[in-house]
Amino acid sequence: MEKNKPYSILICEDDLNLRNLLSLKLKNEGYEILSAAEGSAGLEMALEKKPDLILLDLLMPGMKGDAVLAALRNDPWGKTAKVIILTNVSNDDKMMKEIGANNPVFYLVKSDNSLKELIDKIKETFQEE
Repeated sequence: MEKNKPYSILICEDDLNLRNLLSLKLKNEGYEILSAAEGSAGLEMALEKKPDLILLDLLMPGMKGDAVLAALRNDPWGKTAKVIILTNVSNDDKMMKEIGANNPVFYLVKSDNSLKELIDKIKETFQEE
């Protein structure tokens, strides 16, 4: 990736307030932001725009986040797309196994992580390149 071009992040989150907060904070950090309020729109945008990172909520209207992640992993580009799961689902063992099989970079529970911790994980993800 060109160093003078900002990293792009797709925020797939149905909560408008959280989506706007994340967008504002990440723009202020220098990232280019794309956003989607539901799963199928997020999947379509991801495959079209190919962002450098996807922040993906699991519980969204329509197509759920786990289905979005599985569909991404079936796409040639999506197989290696970087995804951070950002959700409030923390104790669904079946879902955790399915998500884990699709290799997210991180799995963060919203209520357990601050905005600063999320930003740190995003920076860590890009430092691994």
